[in-house]
This record gives sequence, structure tokens and C-alpha cells, in this order.
Amino acid sequence: MSNHLGLSLPAQSRLFLGIDGGGTRTEAALADEGGRILARSASGPSNPLKTGLANSVRELTAAARGALRKANASVGSLEAVYAGVAGAGDAAIRRRLAVAVRKAVPARRVEVTTDAEIALQSAVRDEEGVVVISGTGSIAYGRDRAGHTARCGGWGSLFDDAGSGYDLGRRAISAALRDYDGRGPRTSLKRTLCFALHLKSVTEAAAREWTPHEIAALVPAVLRTADRGDDVARRLCQEAGRELAEMAVALLKRLDPALRGLPVVCAGSVFRASPTLRRSFAREVHKASPRSEIRLLAREPVEGALELARKERGFR
Repeated sequence: MSNHLGLSLPAQSRLFLGIDGGGTRTEAALADEGGRILARSASGPSNPLKTGLANSVRELTAAARGALRKANASVGSLEAVYAGVAGAGDAAIRRRLAVAVRKAVPARRVEVTTDAEIALQSAVRDEEGVVVISGTGSIAYGRDRAGHTARCGGWGSLFDDAGSGYDLGRRAISAALRDYDGRGPRTSLKRTLCFALHLKSVTEAAAREWTPHEIAALVPAVLRTADRGDDVARRLCQEAGRELAEMAVALLKRLDPALRGLPVVCAGSVFRASPTLRRSFAREVHKASPRSEIRLLAREPVEGALELARKERGFR
């Protein structure tokens, strides 16, 4: 039997499922014991702090089952499932997610961790380094030479998510409202955000409730405005870069007090989309740690989840 990619799938194959659950999108990838990816599937946002636990489980399950279905694979062949989920920093939340996922997608081993852990695995594998994620939310996570790990940020949209897509979108709306009031500098964000949100006036934004995903979806409009030379939009991108750099530097000082130069890897849709933000980020990090190599994440986080799933069962 072959899957949708035309790859042969032996009847007794031992399969591994990696899941990357984010605030905007959830992706699952199914691989064989050799690490060959057989199928991928995507679903909606699965951050339990933003969508609720039940919705998170639904999206994680949909992505997992979708990958199995595309590969014509049975649940019984699953050796391990490893899910990295945004908003799963609390151990109690991880346990509840793991129990629910295990019921929906039985496997010999089911582990739920944070999206930061699988991104770090994808970024540096088992080596030392720091990964900073800016998507719908934001967080930094790192490992030192001795294998000790630490996090910084990622405390949710109510109290944190500095430099994230949500934070950038929220600040853009605030800047547009301040322009409307005459309290802040003039900015074309008023017009571009109204177009993006289908509003007649930016003041209507304050009269509606928005999900973090909806606010984060404004990032492309903010970046277009910055690219057209709008000073306010450019400043917001630069400030977001500095906010993200603060997290990286805090971790570097904890994990590498001598500042030997741990690598710093940038992950997430906001980093990928904005050169202005990346330059601002790099400048601030290099002020504190000049020898740190800064680069974009070259592999998808779901690949890190797959590696961790295979490691759980003794495969490398």
C-alpha cells in the first residue's frame, strides 16, 4: 500500500507523529522509523489559553488524524506522538492535553510539551543555543552546554507576548487611534487597518471584541505600511525587534554568563516576514553578545517534534 506521496508503507511499519500546535495553525507530520516524512496535515489554532482546552484537543486531533488518513496508516501502528503546543507551559495543561490526545489518537507513547521545545530541537537539535519565537504569541527558550534549559516570556496575550504578531497588531491599532484623537503622530495605519478589518473608521475597532489570532492577522498590513515609509509603522517593527531581543539577551545571560556566543535562532511568521524587525533584533542582541550567530530557523518546528517522538522510542 502506498500513501498520497506515492511512498510504500509496509504493513508492519512503526510510525511516529510530530505535531506543532500554534496560535494560528496546527501542523502534523507522520514519519516512518527512518525519519522519512510520509504525510502532513494542518488544522486550526490549538493554543489552549487562547482557544480553550476542548478546541485545542479538537484541532490537535484533526491534524493528527488527517496525517494518518493521508498516509493510509492505522492508529495502531503509531509508536509515539510528540506534540509541541503554544500555551502549554503549565504542567497541568500538558497532562490534560496528553490524556485527551491519547484517547483520540492512541499510541504507545504520547508526550505534550511546548512549541518552544520542539522549535529548539529543530533549531539546534541536542546542542546548546536559544530560539526566539514570534508568531501569534512570543517566547524564548534555550539550552546551555550542560543540557539545562530555561524560558523567557510567553506569558500570554493579557500580560506579555511582547514582540509577537498579536502585540504588533494591537500596538498598530493603538497608534491609529492615537492619531485619530490627535494624541499621536500621523500615520497611514488608520487607512490600512480599516481596509484589513473591513471598518469604516478605526474607532470601530474599539467597539468590537477581537481574538488574538484576528489581531495577529494584521501584521502583513502593518509591514506593508512600514515598507511604504510610514514612520509609525517602522517604529513599531523596530520596537518589536527590541522586545524580542530582550528575551534573547535575558536567556543568554542566564545560560551563558560569559557570553561566549550561543547561537540565537529566530522562528515564527513575524520574524520571517519583517527584515526591519530582524535587523532591530540582531542589533540589540549583538550589543550584549557580539559573538552570537543569529539566523532564521531553517527547519520547520514539526520536524523537531518528529525527532523527539523518535527519540522517545530509542530511534535517532
